[in-house]
Amino acid sequence: MKKILLLLIFTTSSMFAQIEKIEPPFWYAGMQNPELQIMFYGKNIAQFQISVSNSIKITNVKRTENPNYIFVTINTKNSPAKDLVFTFKDNNKITFTQNYSLKKRRENSAQRKSYDATDMMYLIMPDRFSNGKKNNDSNDLTHEKFNRDLPGGRHGGDIEGIINHLDYLQELGVTTVWNTPLCEDNEEKYSYHTYAQSDVYKIDPRYGTNEDYARLASELHKRKMKLVMDYVTNHWGAAHWMMKDLPTHDWIHQFENFTQTNHKRTTINDINASKIDTKICMDGWFAPTMPDLNQSNPLMLNYLIQNAIWWIEYADLDGFRVDTYNYSDPEGIAKWTKAITNEYPNFNIVGEVWMQNQAQIAYWQKDSKIAAIQNYNSHLPSVMDFTLLGALGSVFNEDDGSWDKGMVKIYDNFANDFLYPNINNLLIFAENHDTQRLNHVYNNDIRKYKMAMAILATVRGIPQIYYGSEIGMSGNKDNGDADIRQDFPGGWEDDTNNAFIKEGRTQGQNEYFDFTSKLFNWRKTQSAVHFGKMTHYIPEDNVYVYFRYNTTESVMVLINNSNETKAIKTTRFAENIGNFKTGKDVITEQSIDVTNEITLEPKSVLILELK
Repeated sequence: MKKILLLLIFTTSSMFAQIEKIEPPFWYAGMQNPELQIMFYGKNIAQFQISVSNSIKITNVKRTENPNYIFVTINTKNSPAKDLVFTFKDNNKITFTQNYSLKKRRENSAQRKSYDATDMMYLIMPDRFSNGKKNNDSNDLTHEKFNRDLPGGRHGGDIEGIINHLDYLQELGVTTVWNTPLCEDNEEKYSYHTYAQSDVYKIDPRYGTNEDYARLASELHKRKMKLVMDYVTNHWGAAHWMMKDLPTHDWIHQFENFTQTNHKRTTINDINASKIDTKICMDGWFAPTMPDLNQSNPLMLNYLIQNAIWWIEYADLDGFRVDTYNYSDPEGIAKWTKAITNEYPNFNIVGEVWMQNQAQIAYWQKDSKIAAIQNYNSHLPSVMDFTLLGALGSVFNEDDGSWDKGMVKIYDNFANDFLYPNINNLLIFAENHDTQRLNHVYNNDIRKYKMAMAILATVRGIPQIYYGSEIGMSGNKDNGDADIRQDFPGGWEDDTNNAFIKEGRTQGQNEYFDFTSKLFNWRKTQSAVHFGKMTHYIPEDNVYVYFRYNTTESVMVLINNSNETKAIKTTRFAENIGNFKTGKDVITEQSIDVTNEITLEPKSVLILELK
C-alpha cells in the first residue's frame, strides 16, 4: 500500500511538473541590471505559487490571460554565480521544484570592445557559404530538407563551413564577420533566409548547435577578429513555438484581417502623417509568415532585451546588426537599445534604417539633433548608409559626369555628413543580401568594382562587403533573391571551382581577390582612414578627388569615372598636398610625383599615401 501511495504522489507531481520552456534557460551573475524576468511555460503553470532559494528576492510575479505562462522577476544583486531552486506550490504544498543557474561571466565582459571604423565587415549567408558538416544538412525536427538543386532551398552551408575558412577571410582582410540570422527558422520553404525565426534561444540544427556558434566566436577571437549577430526585433516566424499559444493577445500586433506593413517609415516622424498610416507601418506584418512583435508590451520587450543580452554573454559576441530597426515601436526599440548599451558601454549596434535621404537616416542615430526636435533618441550607435549604397549602385555607369550625374552623386552624399552625430560610425556598403549584386550592375567590369571598393576602403565609416564579390560573384535580383545568394564556389565537396584557395581560383577570380585583399589589408594600418578628417573637391569631368588625413598621415584618392585618360593638375589641391612631394600607390607600391600633374586611366582609381 505504501509503494502504491508513493507511486501516486510521484505520478501526480510529474503531471504538474511539465515545464516545457524556461527562458532565459540560465543567466549570469553580476549584471549591471540585477533584475531578471524568467518565463516559465507549461500546462496551467500559472496556478502555482512560486518561491526561490538562496535568499534571492522575487520582486514580481506576472500572470497573463494565458494560464500556461508565468513571468517571475528576481533580483540578483550581489548574488554570486550559483544554482537556484524554484519551488512551485499548490495550496501551500510543494508540487515540484525547478533548478536554475546563475553562471559566472567572462572577465571584463561588460567592457568588451566592439567593431568600429578600424574594421572591415564581411557579410555571409551561412547556407550559401560552405558545407562543413554534411550530417546536419537535414534535421528530423525541421520541415525543410536539403535540396541544393532548388535555388531557394536549403543548400547545406553551416557554422562549421565558416570556421573551416577563417584563413581565407583573414587573408582577404576581414576583421569582423556578420552572418545573416543563425537561430532556428522552421518554415516549410525558404527557411535558409532565417529572418522568420521559430526559436530565438536555439541555433538552427541545420547550421549546427549553440556550442558551435560560441566556438565560431572563440575561433574568430583567437585571430583577433570579431563576430556580429544579426538580431531581429521586429518580427518572428509564424512557426515560432509561441505563435500556437501566445503569452498575451497583444504579444504580437493583430488585425481582423491580415494587414501588411506599408513600409512607409517616414510616417513615424512625419508631423502630417495620418494615424492609420503610421499604425500600419509599425504594426503591419512583413508577410503572412512573419508575425509583427509588439515592443510596447513590457513583457515582450523585456523578453527581447534579455534574449539579446543572453546571446552576448553566452556566445561572447562583439556586436549586433539589427534587422528592420525602425519598423519597431520607436519607444520600445529605443529602450531595447539603451538596455543593451547600459550593460555594454562599448558595444556597437548598427540598425537597418533603409531610408532614401540622409536626414531620415540620421534621425535614428544616437543623439541625433534631428530626432531631438521631436524629443526622441533611439540610442542606436550606428546606422547603415543607404544613400551611399544608392549612389554606388549607379554612378560608374554614368560616363558624362554632368551636373547631377556620375561622381557628383558621391560628392553630394558626403556633403550631407553634417547631419550625422557620428559619421565614423556609419556602416557603408555597395550591396548586401537584399540588393542587386554589384558585379551584376557593372557587368563584371573589374575597373568599376575597384572604384567602388576603393571608396568603401577610404571614406568615413565601417566598410562592409558581401560574400563572393571579392571573387567576382554576380547575380540578378530580378531573377529572385536566390540569384543574389548563390553558393560560394568551393564550399561543397563536389565543386570543381574552389575559390577559397589561390590555386583553385580562376585568373579572373584571383584578379578580384588580390586587389580586394591588398586594399583591405592596407586599410588595417591607416589611422587617417579610420578616424581622420576628410576634404573633398567638387568633381570635374567626372573626376573626384578627396583626402583623408590626421596630424601624422595623409591619403589622397583620385577617381576617374570617365571613359577618357585624364591629366589632373595638382595645384588645385594645394591646401591638402601642402609640402608633400610624392605619393605611394597602395596597390602597386610605386612612387608618384604629386607636385604637378597626375595621369589617370579611364575608369580607374588611385590611392596614394602622401610622403
